[in-house]
Parts: sequence; C-alpha cells; structure tokens
Amino acid sequence: MTATITPRLIELTYEATLKSFWRKEALRKFLRACRVSDGHLAKWATEETKRDFLDRTFQSLQRSDAGKAVVHEMAHSLSEQTTFPDLRNWEDSALKIADATKAVAELKAYLRAQDEEVRTAQEREEIKARARADRERIQRSATDKEKLRERFEQLHPAIGTQQGGYDFQAWFYDVLDFCEIQNRRPYVTAGRQIDGSVTIEGTTYLVELKFTASQAAATDIDSLRVKVDDKADNTMGIMVSVSGYSSVAVAQASGRKTALLLLDAMHLYLFLTGTLSLRDVISRIRRHASQTGEAYLPTSNFSG
Repeated sequence: MTATITPRLIELTYEATLKSFWRKEALRKFLRACRVSDGHLAKWATEETKRDFLDRTFQSLQRSDAGKAVVHEMAHSLSEQTTFPDLRNWEDSALKIADATKAVAELKAYLRAQDEEVRTAQEREEIKARARADRERIQRSATDKEKLRERFEQLHPAIGTQQGGYDFQAWFYDVLDFCEIQNRRPYVTAGRQIDGSVTIEGTTYLVELKFTASQAAATDIDSLRVKVDDKADNTMGIMVSVSGYSSVAVAQASGRKTALLLLDAMHLYLFLTGTLSLRDVISRIRRHASQTGEAYLPTSNFSG
C-alpha cells in the first residue's frame, strides 16, 4: 500500500532527514538521490542553514503530486537506514546517532501502521481532505524556535535552583543544535568541570552558564578565565548569566586582549524573537570586544 502523504508523515520525514545528516554536502547527496531537482538544490545559499533549506524544500514538495512522490521516496529511504555514516567522528556522535535512530524509528513505525491499516475509500478521502486543510499548519519538531522560547520562559520560576541550572544547561545546548552551531556538551578535564564548548568561525569558546537569581560576580569571571587560560591560544570563553553581571564582573572580564564574552538573558531574546541569529549575536559581541576591549555589550547598544 502506498503511504498517504499526511501532515504527520511530512513532519516525521522532515525530522528524520534533519537528524540523519549533519553536513550540508551529505544532505545534498541524499536529496539528489531522492529526486529533488538540481535546480532547487542550486538555490541553497551558502549562509542558509539546513533547517531553513529543508523548510523551503518541504513546503515546495507539498504543492504538487510529483513533489509528494519525492516525500514518499524520502520517507521510505530514511526508514531503511540502520547506520548513520555522516554522524560518526563528532565529539557528541553518540547523542547525534541516538537522536537520529529515534527519529527514524518513529518514521518507520508510522509507515508500518499506514501499511497495515486497511481503509475504506471514504476513509481515504477523509484523510486527503484533512491533509489539504492541515498542510499550512505543519509544525517543526520539538526544537522549533517558538517552543524553545516557551521552554525558556517556563524555566524562570526555577531560577537559582540546582535542577533549574541543569534544565537551563540542557535548553542551551538544544538551542545550539537548533542553530546548527558545533558544540560539545558538559565534560570534565584535568579535574575541572566545563559547562561545554561551542565553535564558531574557527574559534572554540568554553561555556560557563549561570542560571542564578543574582548577577554574576568577579569570582565567576575569575573561574572561567582560569579554565580558558589552561587551553590552547585560540580558546576563548563565553559566559551566559541570565541575571546579568555586576559592574565589577564586567570590568574584571574586560581589558587588553580579553578572551571572554559576556551574554545575558536579553541576548538570548534577540535570538528567540527572531531579531538576530545566535551566531550573529556572539559575533557582534566578539567584534565589540576586539574593537574596545569590553567583554560585555548590552543589547541596547547593538545598533551603535
């Protein structure tokens, strides 16, 4: 039985595609093999993320029977995967492969349910009608930006608690994955706990996350600086303090050749509200630090 192209099938196929391929070239080869046209693939701009390109691709494929046939082919190709070569050899390969395995398993189970279910002609027509009505309401997966914003705001009552800190940490790395920013989740090295790292434009930043009701203090800055100073010369540090920083902390982080960048909740909201990408937020603060020696740039001064 041919799979019916429902909103749920499209959502599951989208999610399995996104999770199965991390590199753009690997994704491009898969889409070409599934008969996505070279003309469409050529429109993939260098700066456009996989997620944004897949959004455009899936919207386009739903507009024609030929496009729906491509979705059908993609769904079955993904459901047959047992290994994920493109997800190997990353620091968090185990996590990436686990996420991809889960997405593929959900897609495979859905396809199996479709194949096993015997529908009457009337039921099939009802499914088609619902698919047409729901087409424009297809949502992204649980890592959709609006859902990330809702999750962040739901964390606020737990600020200052240990569990709140753990949940904020998990949320922050989900944001990095959403933004397709290379990252490593928390780890321990030389007896020191590192809240993780991100790599942007060739620079690796050690991450320090502060989900406290009080502002980050100079002692917090000193702690991160020690961790950064122990690493390679091109290593920098990013602190994210949802409650901001004391003036002493900002002064302590700033100075000639500062290796620290300071972000607060308002910087996160620049991303969550769609004003800037998180990558652009970090780059803007990095540029400011290079030009002035100041590690902190309030969002109110971003246009200056």
